[in-house]
Amino acid sequence: MNRTEKQGLVDELSTKIKGAKVLYYTDFTGLNVKGMTELRRRLRKAGVEYVVIKNTLAARAVNDSGLVSTRLRGPTGMVIAKDPVAAAKVLADFAKEFEQKPEVKGGLLEGTAINTAQVKRLASMPSREQMLSQLAGGLQTPLGALVGALSGMLSTFAGALSALHAQREASGQG
Repeated sequence: MNRTEKQGLVDELSTKIKGAKVLYYTDFTGLNVKGMTELRRRLRKAGVEYVVIKNTLAARAVNDSGLVSTRLRGPTGMVIAKDPVAAAKVLADFAKEFEQKPEVKGGLLEGTAINTAQVKRLASMPSREQMLSQLAGGLQTPLGALVGALSGMLSTFAGALSALHAQREASGQG
């Protein structure tokens, strides 16, 4: 590749990184072509991009996007995503099936460096949809109890009014 092609790759990657919330570095050593194709397919399905590029060009693209890159060594694939949990889940699930490959080296989450343990913690979190449904369920329970209490109070009040009306009619005041 000549210098202009390299700069074009760096610019394109830098633009993708600027639009992403998370960037994970992976070591794909030991994955065959079939495994890499499957990994890319799963990541693409989750709305995540997987890029393999020379470490020097990757570091330049990350630094051009305004972030500070860690020094990369060995074969490196970059996972670029808007949803940090979804990307981490795909990597973790894939690694379970393929003998812990690819290995996560670390990454950047909204500009802050994160390590392998933090990526694993992100993978164990529930998805955004699950969290929203749990929140909705949590909000629904107290509201249901409030509605039940108000309904009980209204029926008690209606019963009291009915009894008062019946009492007044019986005594001839109604």
